[in-house]
Amino acid sequence: MIRRPPRSTLFPYTTLFRSVEDQLCKGFKLALDTTFAPHTGKKTARVRSAYKMDFLHMNTDVDLDLAGPVIHGAAVLGYTGWLTGYQFSFDTGKSKLIKSNFAVGYATSDFVLHTNVNDGQEFGGSVYQKVNGKLQTGIQLAWTAGSNATRFGLGCKYQLDADASISAKVNNSSQIGLGYNQKLREGVTLTLSAMIDGKNFNQGGHKLGLGIELEA
Repeated sequence: MIRRPPRSTLFPYTTLFRSVEDQLCKGFKLALDTTFAPHTGKKTARVRSAYKMDFLHMNTDVDLDLAGPVIHGAAVLGYTGWLTGYQFSFDTGKSKLIKSNFAVGYATSDFVLHTNVNDGQEFGGSVYQKVNGKLQTGIQLAWTAGSNATRFGLGCKYQLDADASISAKVNNSSQIGLGYNQKLREGVTLTLSAMIDGKNFNQGGHKLGLGIELEA
């Protein structure tokens, strides 16, 4: 399949995309995605593959670069509410692992636990709890190896009625966020928000927001 950009694109390009699915084996997909920009002569090519089954999903993308292909891969394994995932990127030209992320999570209908380690340096975790039909709460923690600074945030959302809700959050930098959502009618939602800098309350710099969401 050949894709072309819309006429409004300033510098046109052409994309060639071909894929096969469930032909080599059930659940396996293989695709080739290439682009060519005539005005610069730049070419890109990427080979994509994915395999999925009931409790496992894996994918691998290979960027075909003359300096050396870059391989991106990810896998997620799930079982009885538990999820484990790993993501990596490897630069063959430099023989270097440039990304290595690992995560573990557990989820039920009213509870979600998530932890992650990014590149062996960034550590994080979060907990979500649906207390009842109206109240939802969450907490998030993060820190970096070699630093004593821990970042955290607390948040909650309360459903006032079927059409209105309020939310609040605070983090370790004393930033306080407030929000109000009101469904005006079907397909129209009004949002009011504020961000207050608790550390510099008297110096200003606080933010206010107003938004209207329209759905067709």
